[in-house]
Amino acid sequence: MRRGYAPCLATLALALTLTLVLALLPGPAAAQTVLRVFVGGQNQRPDLMKGLFAQYMREHPGLRIETESGGSTSDLQRQYLSTVLSAKDAAIDIYLIDIVNPAQYAGAGWLEPLNRYVGDPATVMAPYLAAYREADVLQGRIAAMPAFADAMFLYYRRDLLAKYGLPLPRTWRELGAAAQKIQAGEGNPRLQGLSIQGAPIEGTVCTFLLPYWSQGHALEDAQGRLTLDAAAATRGLQQWLDLMATGVIKRNVAEVKTPDTVNEFKAGQVVFGIGWSFAWDQLNGDADSQVRGKVGVMPLPAMDGGQRVTCLGGWQWAVSAFSRHKAEAAALVRFLSSRSASKQLAVAGALLPTYPDLYTDADVLRAVPWFKDAAAAVAGARSRPASPDYAQVSDAIRTVTSAVLAGVESPAQGVRQIRSRLARVMR
Repeated sequence: MRRGYAPCLATLALALTLTLVLALLPGPAAAQTVLRVFVGGQNQRPDLMKGLFAQYMREHPGLRIETESGGSTSDLQRQYLSTVLSAKDAAIDIYLIDIVNPAQYAGAGWLEPLNRYVGDPATVMAPYLAAYREADVLQGRIAAMPAFADAMFLYYRRDLLAKYGLPLPRTWRELGAAAQKIQAGEGNPRLQGLSIQGAPIEGTVCTFLLPYWSQGHALEDAQGRLTLDAAAATRGLQQWLDLMATGVIKRNVAEVKTPDTVNEFKAGQVVFGIGWSFAWDQLNGDADSQVRGKVGVMPLPAMDGGQRVTCLGGWQWAVSAFSRHKAEAAALVRFLSSRSASKQLAVAGALLPTYPDLYTDADVLRAVPWFKDAAAAVAGARSRPASPDYAQVSDAIRTVTSAVLAGVESPAQGVRQIRSRLARVMR
């Protein structure tokens, strides 16, 4: 841990570890460039990244890569990185950042534009999924390059739907009816029909946006100005309250965080659950999972008369504007975002590819068969607002949404608060 950040890290509850990814250091006479890379937390699979780093170092013997990891959530990582970058700290050269961060960090002058190192944005970014091209290229400059994709999916109990002869739900209303039938039939008071995130965390931004987007509305226009439709947003929040009233969603949903959904699903206490792609391995692979082999995944349902849509996630490699080795760092980023690296992460760790063709690649599907069901959802996913003030956008949406789910505010009151707060930062 570097001197000067201890108070900040204690506040953020970040347990940072420094890991040398080099087994044998060269002799003192060897001239080396050292790159330090922030690789996120456990859900970003730093263990898999080490394999890529080791491969790159074998091909570039004059380079040593060190890694720093920490932060169990995107929120904690963003708080930590904002502190480091605002201090213009040159100790970290490359950052693994959430898809909502490129606009914020580039707007603050914290990221090195990559055009001069990797080439023309239109050519370089063409092979990637469209959503990542849009998120990572800002005003004609490549702010970051895709590491791996992510999106929210609906996980469901295949065994329970089969037991009660129920089809996959296409709408939230159908999901509610199916969940109630299963809950009544199972007679288990702890069995939740649907688990969503309602605590004031980043995932709750998506809880607000999912039903809103499903009605065909956008939160912002092409210039980033607020276009919130109050009636649609109110209907979206009311939908979750209606599912709470029927017992499909539990009453204390305003306390539910992402790990709660995963852990309760693993314990056999959830019929349907909204979660990110990393949940698949935990639900089907963890030794303590009670639902291994019983889980299916599908795109999220739609509101009545609406369209099916999901919330885009994903992680990007970015070079610090304060790095002393920008060219070397950009070359490493180019490798880490390559098709071969994306395929390796997919096969070895079920991390969703950023290249569309890899979702039909035979090697990938052999290792991760469920990717064939993920492709459509990822391709149609929508990104949260690409705002330089995203931290304020996120805080407004998630805190007020959590208050509505807790019964502190009505949906209409909550939407008025969200619109008032967003109007100050999305102009």
